[in-house]
Amino acid sequence: MTHEADRHDLIRVQGARENNLKDISLEIPKRRLTVFTGVSGSGKSSLVFETIAAESQRMINETYSAFVQGFMPSLARPDVDLLEGLTTAIIVDQERMGSNARSTVGTATDANAMLRILFSRLGEPHIGSPQAFSFNIPSVSGSGSMTIERGSTSTAVERTFTQLGGMCPRCEGMGTVSDLDLSELFDETKSLREGAITVPGYTADGWGTKIIGAVVPADVPISEFSDAQRHDFLYAEPRKVKVNGINLTYEGLVPKIQKSMLSKDVDAMQPHIRAFVERAVTFTPCPECGGTRLNAPARSSKIAGVSIADACAMQISDLAEWVRALDEPSVTPLLTGLGQILDSFVEVGLGYLSLDRPSGTLSGGEAQRTKMIRHLGSSLTDVTYVFDEPTIGLHPHDIQRMNDLLRRLRDKGNTVLVVEHKPEAIVIADHVVDLGPGAGTAGGTICFEGTVDALRASGTLTGRHLDDRARLKESVRTPKGALEVRGATANNLRNVDVDLPLGVLTVVTGVAGSGKSSLIHGSVSGRDGVVSIDQGAIRGSRRSNPATYTGLLDPIRKAFAKANGVKPALFSANSEGACPNCNGAGVVFTDLGPMATVASTCEVCEGRRFDASVLEYRLGGRDISEVLAMPVLQAEEFFATGEARLPAAHAILSRLADVGLGYVSLGQPLTTLSGGERQRLKLATHLGERGGVIVLDEPTTGLHLADVEQLLALLDRLVDSGKSVIVIEHHQAVMAHADWIIDLGPGAGHDGGRVVFEGTPADLVAARSTLTGEHLAEYVGAVASV
Repeated sequence: MTHEADRHDLIRVQGARENNLKDISLEIPKRRLTVFTGVSGSGKSSLVFETIAAESQRMINETYSAFVQGFMPSLARPDVDLLEGLTTAIIVDQERMGSNARSTVGTATDANAMLRILFSRLGEPHIGSPQAFSFNIPSVSGSGSMTIERGSTSTAVERTFTQLGGMCPRCEGMGTVSDLDLSELFDETKSLREGAITVPGYTADGWGTKIIGAVVPADVPISEFSDAQRHDFLYAEPRKVKVNGINLTYEGLVPKIQKSMLSKDVDAMQPHIRAFVERAVTFTPCPECGGTRLNAPARSSKIAGVSIADACAMQISDLAEWVRALDEPSVTPLLTGLGQILDSFVEVGLGYLSLDRPSGTLSGGEAQRTKMIRHLGSSLTDVTYVFDEPTIGLHPHDIQRMNDLLRRLRDKGNTVLVVEHKPEAIVIADHVVDLGPGAGTAGGTICFEGTVDALRASGTLTGRHLDDRARLKESVRTPKGALEVRGATANNLRNVDVDLPLGVLTVVTGVAGSGKSSLIHGSVSGRDGVVSIDQGAIRGSRRSNPATYTGLLDPIRKAFAKANGVKPALFSANSEGACPNCNGAGVVFTDLGPMATVASTCEVCEGRRFDASVLEYRLGGRDISEVLAMPVLQAEEFFATGEARLPAAHAILSRLADVGLGYVSLGQPLTTLSGGERQRLKLATHLGERGGVIVLDEPTTGLHLADVEQLLALLDRLVDSGKSVIVIEHHQAVMAHADWIIDLGPGAGHDGGRVVFEGTPADLVAARSTLTGEHLAEYVGAVASV
C-alpha cells in the first residue's frame, strides 16, 4: 500500500516572475536529473537559482532564531506565487573562490586541516599541535603578571604565554615578498598640492593627500623634503592627526599601500589597480621559506622523508598515492578521510592541481568542481543539488566523467538540477525544461518540458540545434607570419617551443590542466599589441550597468549636456542628477534587521533614478531615463542618425550587438545579467581596444548551441579585418572552424605540458593521434581508420 508521504515526488512552481520570467508554472520530478536549457538570458538562472534555490535557502535560514539570523545575509522572498515540495538546496555555482591571498586549494577544502593533524601526530621531529603547521598562524609569546582575588586577599601570579604557529616570519605566510619601486608612487619634482602622488585613488585635493599634508609640507616638492619628512611621508607608523577639525589616522604611504593593495590577490583587483601593482611592485618568492609560506620548524618535521610543504606542493594525484602508502593504524580514520578528499579531486578531473595553489587563480570551472568535492562523499540524501554549467572548462574527454558524477548524486536519492548548454550533458537528463524562446524580454517562458527524445522532435531552438555538428572547413586561411614562443616553462610546461600563426583563427586545446592557459597567458598575453580577454568575472554593483561598464554613458552624457547647455554630471544617476529620495538607485531599501530587506520602487522618480528636473532635458526627443531603458539594438538605431547621431556611442553599441547582446537594455543592472551575458559584455568592451592579436579564453562559456554560430561569425569577421585571433577552447564546433589547432597534453599536470599536435583540424581528425583528435573525429562524423 502506498503511503501518503510517498506522494510528494514533485517540486511545484506556480507564478514565477523573478527577473524576466513571465508568470511561469511547472513541475519538476524529484530524485531525477533535470537539465534546464535555453539561450543565454532566457531565464534559466532566474528560475533555478533565484527562485527555487533561493527560496529553499531562505526557508532554511528562517528555522534559526532571529538572533542568529541577524548574523546571516538577509534573503528576499523570490517573486513567485507558490513553491511546494522544496528540499534543502546545495548550490554549486561558477562564482570564483575567495580572492584572499592566504586562501589556497588546501585551505578552501578540508585537505590542509587534515594534513596538519597528520603531521602533528606522525611528523618527526614532533614540533607541536596542528597550528604549528599552519602558515596563517604566527608564533607569539608573552609574559606578565595577573592578580587573582579570592575573598579579601589578592595574589599576584606570573604567567607566560606561548603559541607556536607555522607562519614564516619574513613573508608573514604570503609566500612572496614585495619590493616597491618608489618612482612609481610619486613624482619627486612636484609637491603634494601639484598631484605628486601617482597611486590610484590619490588626487591633489583628495582626503588621502590632505591627511599626508597634515604631517609633511604640501607645497614643497618631495625632492626637497628633509630626511625626517621623507621618512614620515613614506614609512611612518600609524598615528592620530587632525584634518579640518576631524581626528583621522595617518600612516606612511608604503605601509598604507601594502595593507590596502598588496594584501589582496592580484588577480582579483580592479584592472587599473592591478596595472599599477604590476608596474610598481616586484613580487619574488620569499628567500627564507622558498615560497612555501611556512617557518623552519614546520618545514623540518617530516613523515617518510616528506614535509608538509612538500606534500602541499605535490600534484594531488601523487599526494593521494603517498597517503595510501602510509600504514599507521593509530591514524587510520584520518588517512581514510584525507584519501577520500584527494581521490575526489582526481575524480572530478582536478588531480593536476596542488594544495598550495592560490584559490583565486582557479578558473570558474575549476572553482565549481572544487566546491563539488565536499558533496561527493556526503551521506545526505533527498537533497537538491543545483549546478551551473558543470562542464565549463572541461575537455570532451572529461565531460563523460562529470556526467557519471551527476548520475551518482541522483542515484543516491537526490534531486539534481543542472543549467547546461553542452549537448553531451543535456542527453543524460531524465527530464528537460527548455526556456525561451529568446533572451531578455523575448524569453522567460517555458517552450518545452519532457524527455530528451521529445526535445529533439519539439521544434524548439534547443531541439533543432541539439544534434548540430559543425563541419570541417573546406579550406583554411594562409598565415601571415608567426608569433614565436620559445622555452615556455610556466607551471607544468616542459620547455615548450611553438609558433602561433598570425592572420588566422588559431585554437589552443587539450584536456583540463594540460597547460593551455599557462602557455598563452604566460607567454603571449603580456606582449605589445596583444589584447587578452580572460575568464575573470566582471565586477559591478547594482548601480553598474552595460552603459557604465562599457564607457558608453560618457559620450551620451556629454551629448545631452551639449544639446541642453548644462553639466554632464546631471546625467549620471550616481552623481548630481540622482533622485534625492533614492539617491539614484531607483528603489528604496528598508532594513528590517534579521528579516529580509524590503526593496520598493522609489515613489518620487518611479524607478527612473533621476531627479525630475533632469528628465526635462532631451536629446533626439528622449530623456536620459528613456535612453537607458532602450535595448542595445534600438539604441544603435537611435544614435546612428538625426539629432542624436553619436559615432562614439554607435561604435560601442555595434560591438554589443555583434556579441549577441542586442536585447539587453543599457541601464539593466549588471547583477541581473547571466554568466554568459557578462562574458560577452566583457568581450564587447575589449574588442574596442587596439591590438593586432586577440586572445580569448573559452568564449563559448554560457552560450547556447545556436549562439555559437554567431560567435564563430564574429571570430571570422575579426580575422577578416586583419586581426590574429587565438582561442583557448574545448568546444568542438570552434575547433572544427579553426584554421590551425595546437593541442597540448597528452594528460594533465605533470602528464601534460607538451605540444602533442600542430596543424589543421582536418589533419587532426585524420591522424586521431590525441584525445582531442579522437573526440573531434567523432564529433564531425569522420570515418577514419585508426
